[in-house]
Amino acid sequence: MVVKISDNILSPLGSTTADNYLAVKSGRSALMLHESDNPAVAPYYASLVPEDMLTVEGDYSKFERMCIQSIEAALQQSTIDIASPRVLFIVSTTKGNVHLLAKGAGEGRILLGETAKAIATHFGNEVEPVVVSNACISGLCAQIEAMRLIECGQYDNVVVVGADVQSPFIISGFQSLKALSDGACRPFDAERRGLNLGEAAATIIYGRKEKAEVGEWVIRSGAVRNDANHISGPSRTGEGSYLALRKVLEDVDVNDIAFVNAHGTATLYNDEMESIAIERAGLVDVPVGSLKGYYGHTMGAAGILETLISMRAVEDRTVLGTRGFNTLGVSHPIRVQKENGITDKSTFIKLISGFGGCNAAAAFNYVN
Repeated sequence: MVVKISDNILSPLGSTTADNYLAVKSGRSALMLHESDNPAVAPYYASLVPEDMLTVEGDYSKFERMCIQSIEAALQQSTIDIASPRVLFIVSTTKGNVHLLAKGAGEGRILLGETAKAIATHFGNEVEPVVVSNACISGLCAQIEAMRLIECGQYDNVVVVGADVQSPFIISGFQSLKALSDGACRPFDAERRGLNLGEAAATIIYGRKEKAEVGEWVIRSGAVRNDANHISGPSRTGEGSYLALRKVLEDVDVNDIAFVNAHGTATLYNDEMESIAIERAGLVDVPVGSLKGYYGHTMGAAGILETLISMRAVEDRTVLGTRGFNTLGVSHPIRVQKENGITDKSTFIKLISGFGGCNAAAAFNYVN
């Protein structure tokens, strides 16, 4: 089976997974109003990693420094031989160094493959890294890919790192779609007005074990489905998310699920779509939550960061509240968790979706 070896989250809320979890549990949010000196970018709410949090030196971009710093912290908790040919790096990102376009770059580390090589080479790993850039599901998709590569015996360990850095290119793009809220986002709420953007880097290292030990996390199953509905609009029937959930639930007893950590972007159509998919999958009695009110949408990091916070919550026997949620604003009767609650269950589902009709779900189990 495939188990979590170690992890890290680097975000405005802290430089460790523990610090981030405690911040979220206490209700802290990194979202605030930001101004831009770019005339194409209106003021926007986001959570951005300050430069003074970054300790990595050398000829690296902010995106690369965030990835390297997060990986270094995760490696300090493990004993794996990072330079081994049996260790693979998977980099999850939606845009990588896209800001280099403004400087006229057309090659080099603006290419995601070259960026991933630079990160792997920093650690002395010469295995050709894998890049997963599948819109907003990249982080969860990367974990599912890691699980499959380990299960088939191709690698002993996989380092999965996800990150994105906000830039005028990204922010103005979301603003042109009128997808950004003019205040802190409110997932699943009747008054939701759109999403917030965020920055973070998150790392999870997976390995193989014949049997998981008490206190370890197992990635039990995962599925990626594409409903090809629209380039930027989710399916009105929740088809892709439902199909991903249905596949994952083949290996999970619904009665064992502590909660569903949804994508919950606080856009009108995403939250509605997820409510449909969750009901279709028979999960209306399971608590549902979103972490976007704490971090915003961290894009390539989201699927990893939100998995790690969810793991900590289950370990702490907690169902985290959805910051910004007050009144149900979707048409299907899902059980959105408003405030922190308790649970004695050891499995959770991570659900995520993105542009182009992509959707993913995975089940994680805590051995206790």
